[in-house]
Amino acid sequence: MKTLKDIRIGKTVRVVKVEGEGAIKRRIMDMGVTKGTEVYVRKVAPLGDPIEVKLRGYELTLRKQDAEMIQVEDL
Repeated sequence: MKTLKDIRIGKTVRVVKVEGEGAIKRRIMDMGVTKGTEVYVRKVAPLGDPIEVKLRGYELTLRKQDAEMIQVEDL
């Protein structure tokens, strides 16, 4: 399964599952990254960290470590 970290700039994907446990998973879900949400990858920093995405009408910046916990599928 692909993770959000693996998606290239300009692609839109759908969240399948948010992995992790406890506070980290809760924080990601509180930012609006939940199952079924469409996510558009806007920018990736030169070294791959952080990743800027657009979802639910706003922009969000995620660390590469957090993006690895978000499983996605192509639309």
